[in-house]
Amino acid sequence: MTITSYELWNPQQPSPMPHHRYRPFDDRVNVPVADRSWPSARIERAPLWVPVDLRDGNQALAEPMDTPRKRRFFDLLVSMGYKEIEVGYPSASRTDFDFVRHLADTGAVPDDVTPVVFTPARRELIDRTFEAIEGLPRAVVHLYIATSPVWREVVLGRDRGEVWRTVREAAEHMARRADGASYVRFQFSPETFNLTEPDFVLELCDGLTELWDASPDRPVTHNLPATVEIATPNVYADQIEYFHRHLARRDSVILSVHPHNDRGTGVACAELAVLAGAQRVEGCLFGNGERTGNVDLVTLALNLHAQGVDPMVDFSDIDAVKETVEHCNRLPVHPRHPYAGELVHTAFSGTHQDAISKGLAHHARRAAELGVPEGQAPWSVPYLPIDPADLGRSYEAVIRVNSQSGKGGVAYVLRTHAGLDLPERMRPDFSRVVQRAADDSGREATPKELHDLFRATYLADGEVRLHAWSTHQQVPGVHRFVCTLESGDRTGDHEGTGTGPVSAFVDALAGVGLTVEVLDFADHTTDGETTAYAECRVDGRTHWGAGQAPSPVAASVQAVLSAVNRGVWVRTAHTA
Repeated sequence: MTITSYELWNPQQPSPMPHHRYRPFDDRVNVPVADRSWPSARIERAPLWVPVDLRDGNQALAEPMDTPRKRRFFDLLVSMGYKEIEVGYPSASRTDFDFVRHLADTGAVPDDVTPVVFTPARRELIDRTFEAIEGLPRAVVHLYIATSPVWREVVLGRDRGEVWRTVREAAEHMARRADGASYVRFQFSPETFNLTEPDFVLELCDGLTELWDASPDRPVTHNLPATVEIATPNVYADQIEYFHRHLARRDSVILSVHPHNDRGTGVACAELAVLAGAQRVEGCLFGNGERTGNVDLVTLALNLHAQGVDPMVDFSDIDAVKETVEHCNRLPVHPRHPYAGELVHTAFSGTHQDAISKGLAHHARRAAELGVPEGQAPWSVPYLPIDPADLGRSYEAVIRVNSQSGKGGVAYVLRTHAGLDLPERMRPDFSRVVQRAADDSGREATPKELHDLFRATYLADGEVRLHAWSTHQQVPGVHRFVCTLESGDRTGDHEGTGTGPVSAFVDALAGVGLTVEVLDFADHTTDGETTAYAECRVDGRTHWGAGQAPSPVAASVQAVLSAVNRGVWVRTAHTA
């Protein structure tokens, strides 16, 4: 048997799973494909977003929302800028009916918002739906029926002709109920569209467009759902483009999509459908819905934002949105959810942290050069597709530290949370200390723990102690340092001279047998306190130290003493 090159590099073996039981999509539905245009299209404006959380999302909850929760959710959607909102399935339950009546009776619907209500193709349920919307300033009545062969045969027990008669009778009854009510528009969903014969969908949709006498000023919405995902997103795009091109009276039709997420590709299906001609997208915030959920409107909108396209809805306080949705749904948002998750803007990896830290610093400099606020400057920061501040989030949680973190991340957290700006050359030194501690604990180090570790490493008393000291300039360029030093079991007075206070202190240290050379030095002052950092060679070994004091000279002296004590500790440890 000949071994192919593919088999040489891919040693995977057949699985025991019964994949032969399932048919590929092209064995189940014909997808007309001719001269695709969607692959070269671009999304340059947001579609009409229609959140269905209060109906489709609600029916997927173990504990459906009551009126107070629905009202809170509705008010959130209105405040975010949604203009068409599916508010319920009035004939399905008293709770849904009562909520629609609540909206009508309390005048809760703003003038520019249109509620959508959902109804199956049954006369008495349509009547119940129209009773619910009475008094609303405007409404869309959404009619649905399952249309694919397997649903027709297994669920409905009807052939194509019987399904069309059912739909036509329901649509005629809707038209009679809405007669003279210009505030009512119609929507139709051939449920399981993506498994239905294309010619049958066209027959149904075009028939209803004509029956309802759709026009550009009173269009009908045809909503083509991927009720259960069956194929890769490009297949759904082909289906949508076919109907975009072939629907009758196209200028009187709003072409809508409603992707579910059974294959985990709901977002891709929606985006490709818009490229293919869809003008309206139904979904839920954070992807709630039956089975694996509806398409996620948060991700879709913010994907546009990240491409420089106005999403036409407001996520500038993403945490408030998330908190409301979690409260109403009684479901948590995953910490890795795109854009909104607790960890989505967080980096633990050292290389990622270093890139983000440098990127944020570069962004700040670029904004200053342009003379604009950082929040208005063009965004280009590694690993962060959008600015967390756009979503109302601070940079505090962007970089967090564990055993995988590096020197850049550690320095960023110290600078952000403790105001400590470690010199570039010092960062590897403290990073090694942090990594040892994180390896020992096996968990994330909080900003407070990092600050405490810095203090314990560099600011704690050591074997060499400075009890009293003074310094003055004897003549220009010559400083004298007088001090009392304790080293081990000996305490004595010492003095030294140098070109400055620090070099004079180093000279004084020779009196206790310490050979010290200052290699690098940095300091900064915040709120009246100076933090100094000193790299010193102590008895031939290099060590970093730090000091904090109200005066720069005192902080500098403490930083040198800190480095000395770290060197003495290492010498003692090696001797032991």
